[in-house]
Amino acid sequence: MKKVLIVSSNYYEDISNNLLEGASKELKKNNIGFDVLFAPGCFEIPFLISKNIKKYKGFIALGCIIRGETYHFDLIANECARKIIDISNASLKPIGFGVLTCDNLKQAIVRSDVRKKNKGKEAANACIKLL
Repeated sequence: MKKVLIVSSNYYEDISNNLLEGASKELKKNNIGFDVLFAPGCFEIPFLISKNIKKYKGFIALGCIIRGETYHFDLIANECARKIIDISNASLKPIGFGVLTCDNLKQAIVRSDVRKKNKGKEAANACIKLL
């Protein structure tokens, strides 16, 4: 059995719980063991993946960034995605990307809903396929 680490930002707790549920169910369905670590925000996800890169075969990054009135959204979204790609390429390990970047909470709710477009499930599937 291959082991995966899910790193979930719990800044928007309801959203991250839905993403985590979707990813967890998909990993269990495919008989893949996993652990979960929580990050305070999406910006900290790459650090936790890097810190644990040698311990796992793959990773799933989960979180939500909602656009506000400042440049902060763009900065966090772009740098989080860039760093996750960098880590994946440097380590040659798959990282399923389930970090939502939404204009508002309503979009985030739809994209995290376990009965609809759960992006946590999609991120888990991406990681599974690359393993």
